[in-house]
Amino acid sequence: MSYNIAVIGGDGTGPEVIAEGLKVLNVVASKFNIKLDFHHYDFGGERYMKTGKIISKEEIEELRKYDAIYLGAIGHPDVKPGILEKGLLLRIRFDLDQYINLRPVKLYPGVESPIRDKTPEDIDFVVIRENTGGIYTGHGGATREGTQDEIASQIMIYDRRTVDRCLKYAFELKKKRNKENSKYAEKPLHLVHKRNVLTYCGDLWYRAFEEMGGKSYSDIKRDYAHVDASTMWFVKNPEWFDVLVTENLFGDIITDLGAMIQGGMGIAAGGNINPEGVSMFEPIGGSAPKYAGKHMINPLAAIEAGRMMLEVLGEEKAAKSIQKAVTETCLKLKSLSAGKMGYTTEEVGDLVAKAIG
Repeated sequence: MSYNIAVIGGDGTGPEVIAEGLKVLNVVASKFNIKLDFHHYDFGGERYMKTGKIISKEEIEELRKYDAIYLGAIGHPDVKPGILEKGLLLRIRFDLDQYINLRPVKLYPGVESPIRDKTPEDIDFVVIRENTGGIYTGHGGATREGTQDEIASQIMIYDRRTVDRCLKYAFELKKKRNKENSKYAEKPLHLVHKRNVLTYCGDLWYRAFEEMGGKSYSDIKRDYAHVDASTMWFVKNPEWFDVLVTENLFGDIITDLGAMIQGGMGIAAGGNINPEGVSMFEPIGGSAPKYAGKHMINPLAAIEAGRMMLEVLGEEKAAKSIQKAVTETCLKLKSLSAGKMGYTTEEVGDLVAKAIG
C-alpha cells in the first residue's frame, strides 16, 4: 500500500522527535513493503513570527487530500498562548472534523509508574475523548469587562448526532478489543461524565449511551462513572478500565492524568481521528522549547504517534512491530525523562529502528 502523509514538525523539540519518528516509519515501511510519501509543512510559531500567517483555508483544503497528518508539536515562547492553539491545532481538528481524540494509556515494561505496585497488566486502557464539541466550541462571551460587575460565560453544547458518532466509535473499538484479548472482554465500556450536576448534557450522553448499547451492542458490558470518581480510580484501580468515552473537556483532563500513570509525557501519544476522512497523530508533551537542540528530549511519544497512524491506516502488523520495538527500547532506558534516558534523542530512535530491522 502507498500513503501520502503531511508532516508538520512544528515548534521547539517538535522537529527533533518527528525526525526520529520518520526514521522508525521508514524502517518499518521497508520491512512491511509499505510506501510512505512524506510532505513537509512549516506551520507553527516560526512561520507566524515571520509572516503573521497561521494556516489558510486553502492550506486546510490541501491537508484534506492526505491519508494522514503527522504532527510534532505546536507552541512558541514568543507567541501569546491561544493564538497557535486555536488558530492552528483547533482549526485543523474542527475544519477536518477530527471528532475523536484517541489516547492509549499503556504502561510499558521497564517504565516506572508513579502508582506503586501497578504493572503493565494493570495499566492498559484507551480513552476516547469527543474532540469537536462541548465547551471548546467557543459559545459564550463577556460583558462589563474590567469592572467588578464583569460576567463571563463559556457554554457546553452538544447535539445528538455529535454524541452518537462518538459513542459508535467507542462501541466499535471496544468490540474490536474484546475480540483481541479475553481480558478486555471482562471489562465494561465506561461512559464518563458528571450527570448528577450537568444534568442536560450529562443526560443526553447517558441516554444515548444506554440506547445504543441496548440496541446495537447488547453483548458489550457497559458502565457509567462520574469524572471526579474516575480520576480517583485511575490512581487507585486503573486495572478496572479498558475503553472509556467522554466529552471534550473531561477528556482533556483525564487523558493527562492517564499520561502520567503510564510513565509521563515522554511516551504519551494521541490521535485526532476522522474515521471517514483525514486524521492527525501527535506526541502529547508539547513543544518543550527549553530542550530544543540539546538532543535530550524523549522521542518515544512521537514514535508511538507514528505507530497509531499506521494502525488507523490499517497497517496493523507494522504497527505491532513498532510497539514490540518500543517495548524492547523501554527496557534499556534509565528513565523516560528528558536528559535522564541514558541516550540522546537520536540514539533512542536508533534503538527502536534497530529493534524493528
